[in-house]
Formats: sequence, structure tokens, C-alpha cells
Amino acid sequence: MVLLGCLVILVFVMTLAAFFVWAERKISARIQDRLGPTRVGGRFGWLQSVADGLKLLTKEDIIPAAADRVLFRIAPYLGFAAVFLLFLALPFSDGWVAQRLNVGLFFLLAVASLEVYAVLLGGYASGSKWSLLGGMREAVQVVSYEIPLGLCAVIPVLLAGTMDLVTLANVQAGMFWNWFLFHNPFSFIAFWVFLTCATASINRAPFDLPEAESELVAGFMTEYSGFRWSVFMLGEYVAMFAVGGLAAILFLGGWHGPIPLAGWLGLSAENGFWASVIGQFAGAVNFVLKGILIAVAIIWARWSLPRLRIDQVMTMCLKYCLPIAAAAFIGSLFWKAAFPAGVLGIDVARFFVPEGWMIMSH
Repeated sequence: MVLLGCLVILVFVMTLAAFFVWAERKISARIQDRLGPTRVGGRFGWLQSVADGLKLLTKEDIIPAAADRVLFRIAPYLGFAAVFLLFLALPFSDGWVAQRLNVGLFFLLAVASLEVYAVLLGGYASGSKWSLLGGMREAVQVVSYEIPLGLCAVIPVLLAGTMDLVTLANVQAGMFWNWFLFHNPFSFIAFWVFLTCATASINRAPFDLPEAESELVAGFMTEYSGFRWSVFMLGEYVAMFAVGGLAAILFLGGWHGPIPLAGWLGLSAENGFWASVIGQFAGAVNFVLKGILIAVAIIWARWSLPRLRIDQVMTMCLKYCLPIAAAAFIGSLFWKAAFPAGVLGIDVARFFVPEGWMIMSH
């Protein structure tokens, strides 16, 4: 069963990566007033990602003479394993999670930070000054942005009183104004800071300084080719959905829609097994769509904003993201103390969600 679960997650991850490769090509083309893929796979180029994958599999796998061969081979797989582990504790619906942890948020933030080791190993083991510079930039960037990222992630924990991701999402059940995004002005600000820091942590433009084609050729991936290069890229695309899914759970209600249709239709365990399964499947679709929407926004930002210099990246973190995240955390703390039951003194979701579908935050 464990192997079957890993296989299902792997198929889902590979499908997501293929979709994001196609989506990035089409989105960038539209922004640049082009058509993008229009031949392979029909009018919309659906099979372009498959063609790219086959091309990379047939490319020669080159290892530079000056490289540390063992570390050079390990680095891409270490990075992909760190991203793959995120899906171990990332719930897709109420009960649809490989391993439910009462410290799920802590686990995800800890595992996500492991990817920096893969980039450092790849940059160091390549035996290239461009790769080494890219790896060092990654270390500085990720370690810096983890602080405001963690501060923003703690705000939903403060509001819900738990680090269990399933409970964090269920607390936001009901109408969309129950989402932590709209809980108070400080959590609204924290959501955007979280997205900014998450974009920087996965090396997406305008924070893609570890790669920086105009400066470092390709940064830590300069000496990689063929399959190992594709593993690095797969990890980057999958990480976009992972951080998007985490943002959806923390601030956007997780698998709960803007209106509780599943609750109104009685799709819960109280109405039978199949009603519960349909409700959970609908929640999983809702969650995946939210994650994809955030990932598409990250792609949009890449092709709309210019790349920052490394000093501007650090200035963004230390002078803007970190103080704003700290202020949002303190503001949410005082808001929680001043309005423990909400601004109106009642839980609005109680009037819209049937009993058993709502986990009261207080």
C-alpha cells in the first residue's frame, strides 16, 4: 500500500510538472504576443511537454572532468526527493493525506528547506565557478527568506491554535469570509508576503538569481544536461504547486470552496459512504485548482517582472518582507486578543455549514 501510494503521488507529480511546462510556454507566449506550442499534440500543443521530456531523455549525460562525480550524480535526486516528501503531509481533502501529522506545517517547512542542500551540492560538485556562485546565492537567498516565510505561516497557526494542516483547513469551512485571508487586515497582508517569500524560496523569477542566465549562464545547473537537468527542473515546477497548496491551506480555506456547496448538498460521512467519497473528491478538485491558480500566478510574475540584482533580492527580504511579516504577526496577535470570537462576536460559518462539517477555532 505504501508503494502504491508513492506511485499515485509520483504520477500526479509528473502530470503536474508536464502541465506547468506547457502552461509556462503558453502563458509566456501570450504575454509576449506569440502563440506558443501549436503543433505537437494538436492546436494547443498539449504534447509539447512529452516531446520535451523525450528529447531530454535522449540527450547525452555529461559529467565535467573537474566535477565530484558522486555528489554531481546525487544532487538532482536529493532536490527532487525533498520536493516529493512535501506531498507526504500535504492534505488534498479531509482525510485524503498520506500521513496526517499534528505538526504538519512544521514538517513541510522543514522538508522544503532541504532543497537548498541539493543546489549547494550541485553547484559545488560541478567544478565550475558559475555553478558555485549559483549555489552560494541559493544558500543566502533561501536562508534569508525562510524567516519572513515562517512568520507568515505562523499567523494561521495562531488563529486556529494548531499546526495540523487538516484542522487548519477545516477551521476555515463555510463562506469565503471565514478564510484566514479575510480574517483581519494583518492576515491579508501576510498572505501576499507569504507568496513573495515562497516564490523566492523556489527560485522563481524575479528571484531566480541562483540560475540567472544573463549572469551565471545557468547557475548551479550550468554543467547539467539530459535527464539530471530535467530532474532539477521537475523539482522546481512541482515545488510551485506545493507552495501554492500550502498557501491555499493556510489562507484560502484549503479544499473548502468560497461557498459550502458540499455541506448544503449533504456530501458528508453522515449521509453514507458514497456521499463522503464524492464530497472528499470534490474537495480535492477544489484544492488542486487553488494550487494550480497560485502556480499560474507565479508563472505570470516570471514573465511580467524583471529579474532583480542579488543586492535587491536581499534588500527586499531584510528591509521589506521581514518587517512587514513581523508587524503582521504582532497585529494578528493583538487582533486575536481583542476579538477572540470574531469582529461580530459570533461564528458566521455556523449558519451556513451543517453540524459536523465545522471545527470551531475556539
